[in-house]
Amino acid sequence: MRPSLAERWADHLPQLAGVPIVTLGEGSTPLLAAPRLSERLGLELWLKWEGSNPTGSFKDRGMTVAVSRARADGASGVVCASTGNTAASAAAYAARAGIQATIVVAKGAAASSKLAQVLAVGARVVEVPGTFSDAYDASLELAEREGWVVVNSTNDHRIAGQMTAAFEIVEELGGLPDVLTLPYGGGGNTKAYARGFVEIAGGLPRLHPAQAERRADTAASAIRIVEPIHRPEVEEAMARSGGSVVTVSEDEIAGAWRAVRLEEGVFCEPASAAGIAALLRGVASPGERVVCVLTGHGLKDPAAVERAAA
Repeated sequence: MRPSLAERWADHLPQLAGVPIVTLGEGSTPLLAAPRLSERLGLELWLKWEGSNPTGSFKDRGMTVAVSRARADGASGVVCASTGNTAASAAAYAARAGIQATIVVAKGAAASSKLAQVLAVGARVVEVPGTFSDAYDASLELAEREGWVVVNSTNDHRIAGQMTAAFEIVEELGGLPDVLTLPYGGGGNTKAYARGFVEIAGGLPRLHPAQAERRADTAASAIRIVEPIHRPEVEEAMARSGGSVVTVSEDEIAGAWRAVRLEEGVFCEPASAAGIAALLRGVASPGERVVCVLTGHGLKDPAAVERAAA
C-alpha cells in the first residue's frame, strides 16, 4: 500500500505526529517531461501534474494536513471561501473525516463542476454577493460564530501540506530546477513552494508566479481573486529567488492552455496554464531546467472547452 502524503513526509510535518490521518491518497503526483514544448521553447521543461490528486487539484495536499489536525483538535466542522478547488477538496476531506464542511463562494464565481463536487459529498454551499474577499470575510464570521476551523491557505497546516510538492520535485530531479512557474491567485501555493524548496534543498529556483491581467473576471476562474491574501509572502519570495510576478492576458492564458493540451496531451483547467503563458513570455533562458506546475484537472471546468470551441 502506498503511504499517504503525511506518512511519506512525516519528518517535515511534526504537527501530525500521533494524529490519525485523513487521506484520500493525495500526493506523489507525476513530474511529466514535456518534449514538444521543450523543443519549441529551447528548455528542459517538466510539468508537475497536480490534477492527478484525488479531487483533481493541488489543494488536496494541504487539506489532508488541515482536516487531520482539525479533527484531532475536536473541531465539529470546517469552513472555507473558495473559487472552487479549495471547496471541492475541503468538502471531500471533511466527509472522509466525518465532520461538516461549509463552503462560501462569491455568487457566480465558481465553476459549476466544482460546486457539483462539493454537493456530491454533502457539504453546504453559501453564496454571497461580491468577490472572493467578501466570501472570505463571511467564512471568518461563520468560523467565529460556529466554532469551525477555517481551512483556507491562511491556515498554516495547508501551506505545510502543499510544500511537499517541492520535496517531490527535488527528489525526482535530484536537485532544484532553475525556474519554477505556477498560477498566482491568492499566492498560498507560491508561499508553499518557496518554503518547501528552502526546507528540502536549502535554496530556491527562480520563481515566476503568473497572474491574470483581469483578476476580477478572468476566464481562468481558479485564479479569479482580486486581492491576493499572500501578496507580502509572494513579494518576499520574488526578492529572495530573483524571480518576478508575470501578468498575462486572457489571450495568453488561452493560447498556453491550448498548447499544453494539443502539444503534450495534458488536459488541465485554464488557470493551470498560466505558468505556461509565463514561459511563452520568455521568463526562462535557453537550456534552463524548468518546472511548470499544472494545478488542476481540465474536468474542473469542462465548460471552458465549449467556450474555446465556440
